Amino acid sequence: MGVPAKRYLGVALATVFGFQPAYSDTAIIRTVESQNYDDVLRLFKKIGYTAEQWQAGIREIPRIELTHIPQRWQQVTQTIPISDKKNIFFRLTGSGILQSNEKILNERQRLQQAISKNDIDDNEWLAALAVKYKVIKQETDKLDTKTLTELKKRVDIVPPSLALAQAAEESGWGTSRFAIKGNSLFGQWDFSGNGIKPQQQRTELGNYGIAAFESPQASIEAYMLNLNTHRAYQHMRQKRAVFRQQEKQPTGWDLAKTLDKYSERGIDYVKSLHAIMRFNKLNDADHAYLWDKGRIVITPAP
Repeated sequence: MGVPAKRYLGVALATVFGFQPAYSDTAIIRTVESQNYDDVLRLFKKIGYTAEQWQAGIREIPRIELTHIPQRWQQVTQTIPISDKKNIFFRLTGSGILQSNEKILNERQRLQQAISKNDIDDNEWLAALAVKYKVIKQETDKLDTKTLTELKKRVDIVPPSLALAQAAEESGWGTSRFAIKGNSLFGQWDFSGNGIKPQQQRTELGNYGIAAFESPQASIEAYMLNLNTHRAYQHMRQKRAVFRQQEKQPTGWDLAKTLDKYSERGIDYVKSLHAIMRFNKLNDADHAYLWDKGRIVITPAP
């Protein structure tokens, strides 16, 4: 399948037990300024990040960072082959999803180590993590067994197949006004007054907008934190915890069934996610892993 046995074993253990060795070499190895979408496709081909490699069973994903979604993407996607549009969107977003999951897994590993060593009291890092994942309100609050159990449920990955399907659905393959103006891939609401105003606001919801981000990566990380903290997605976290207890890999297909509250469309929204997963064969993305090399930064030219 193109995956070295030793590397595959490491990924399998990380998948089952919820941790992986911390990755430290994240230096930028290449910066690419893309003038058009052909530049991105050429880069993919040069580094072996192609549909052919994927179909051959190779699940290694390069560490690619897109600085922003260019405005021209909205027009380009109206003329290029649909396969190219999906190829670019899935591969750039997929890399960001895996990198965000990697950060979460490193947090999860450190959390598990703290619990196993009973290093709970006066642990500033652990207290900050608990605040981040909203199980306590301030770092001086006490962490008890119940709180730590809930924290462990929250500090966990989002299956790539699910995140990819939601990104495609919520951003229109990165072409929505919110994606172009604010790198917003998941349609997260913002009530701070700093969000992008919808063209037709629902007055009963008050003064809201769609959250804007400095980069697509920031959008991905905010989306994962949202799923891992908001009360509307408690069912998703509980279902994922059951997978962990059974030493099974959480699947995007199964967790999607719990996200009927992500959209006002309810169960029809879940059906849309499943349709995207099925048609684009996204389940295999749950077995992808990042390469052991530095990052490639893609900067779209003005």
